[in-house]
Amino acid sequence: MSDRIEGVLPILHTPFDVHDRIDSDSLQREIEWALELGVNGVCSAMVSEILRLTTDERIALNRMIVEVTAGRATVIASVGAESTKQAVLFAQAAVNDGCDAIMAIPPISTALPQAALWKYFAALADAVDAPLIVQDASSYVGASIPTDFYVRLLDEYGPNKILFKPEGAPIGPNISDLRDASGGRAKMYDGSGGMLLVDAFRRGVAGTMPGVDLLDGIVALWNVLQRGDEAAAYKIYLPICAIVALQLQAGLDGFLAIEKYIMVKRGLFKSDRRREPNSWTLDSETQAEVDRLLIMLNETLA
Repeated sequence: MSDRIEGVLPILHTPFDVHDRIDSDSLQREIEWALELGVNGVCSAMVSEILRLTTDERIALNRMIVEVTAGRATVIASVGAESTKQAVLFAQAAVNDGCDAIMAIPPISTALPQAALWKYFAALADAVDAPLIVQDASSYVGASIPTDFYVRLLDEYGPNKILFKPEGAPIGPNISDLRDASGGRAKMYDGSGGMLLVDAFRRGVAGTMPGVDLLDGIVALWNVLQRGDEAAAYKIYLPICAIVALQLQAGLDGFLAIEKYIMVKRGLFKSDRRREPNSWTLDSETQAEVDRLLIMLNETLA
């Protein structure tokens, strides 16, 4: 199964209707657009607002993704939680509902010692017969995971079971560190909204997990990188970087506000509603800059 987890694997945004319920019609449009672009898989994760969903909603979201995807791409469910019991529940529900792999961040409410962190990830690895992607999202939530801990998991469970999304800063050097420390065994994925994709690609990642908002650009960028066309890569890459730089200003809520604005602008979502409370809202001047950069990206892709 792990050999299918590669290429472009976007993190789906969760659309909400005026009653703050998951908008299944918009979710279907989002997934269908991603599949039309030729992605290798779809995921639920941090920009899916999973930490703001109820338990029932998290389980239902993954089930809906499986149903809409209908075997046309790999489905990865983010199952990280504040307790091992919660995380195992989410993992088993996801796999039972047809997800092909799970991904987990550590608990974010406390910095765990390595012994507790090991019990958490080992429990997840043992709970389901599916690959586990270990995610360090410490660039925006939680504490970092050291490279020697990653390698220990890899040694214990093997590269078909344990995969990695190392998003702790500095991302590029951490990718190389894990690559070298594991003797090239670690299969890794870039996050960063695509902002660091060129650098991560050169360091040997197996795939990228961006949001869906700039997915046409990310797919095009991944394809030209695989062909070795650096001139084309940088033309596509620069407007993507500029938009993600705007998103980074306000952390996770910066990503969500701008990403959902773009999803509405593309006609994929009816609303840019986010789960409250939020720490930041898109202002008119940032919106105008996003609009200019989207025009630049669209012209480049054309």
